[in-house]
Amino acid sequence: MDVLGDAIFDYQQGLYTEDIITKSSLDEEDVIPLTHLFRDFEAMPALEQKALNLCKGKVLDIGCGAGSHSLYLQEKGFEVTALDFSKGAVATTRLRGIENSIHSDILNYKENQFDTLLLLMNGIGLAGELKNLGGFLSHLKKLLKPGGQILLDSSDIIYMFDEDDDGGRWIPTHQEYYGEVTYTMSYKNIESEPFTWLYLDQNTLKRAANTNHFNCEIVSLGEHFDYLARLTLKK
Repeated sequence: MDVLGDAIFDYQQGLYTEDIITKSSLDEEDVIPLTHLFRDFEAMPALEQKALNLCKGKVLDIGCGAGSHSLYLQEKGFEVTALDFSKGAVATTRLRGIENSIHSDILNYKENQFDTLLLLMNGIGLAGELKNLGGFLSHLKKLLKPGGQILLDSSDIIYMFDEDDDGGRWIPTHQEYYGEVTYTMSYKNIESEPFTWLYLDQNTLKRAANTNHFNCEIVSLGEHFDYLARLTLKK
């Protein structure tokens, strides 16, 4: 089942009739507009624009989706590889003219090394749960060339939990970390299996980076609890 890929591929083929619906463990239903996944550079959020401008050398776009970031970088002359676990997404990137695209889970990909690993639209969420973050970063480390960088954006979703009279937050006790959110996606009456996505506050990212021998620089802050970070290997 490839809910995201089916939706993206339909849009590319001119068969757009509806958007993706998401439901989460935060009891919220939301919509992913397919037009948002095909936006050009000018329509991207400032954090994404900043990240693309910071790219250097050979780039791996992890969780590339429809390939909008890869396409921009390719047009700027970068050697970029678009990678996604979704067959429909990878097929779409090829139809859009991206020269190098790979269908793979990032944790199974070991073939090359890169100067920049790009994890946009909260791509660090691919780690799923906080307990997986160390192993995830350890694998990314193997894909970096000497002097390479990881560029990622994420959000601190603490604001989504109810606040008590003392200014604290009511956080469920059944999960290790409040940034772990379980989702399902549906498109044309087909629903995905549940999957967990990880949102990281800055301090948690910094601690995980330090444990895995990365420097962590917060490059920019967004407008709504989001931020752009750059990880580089410690010397």
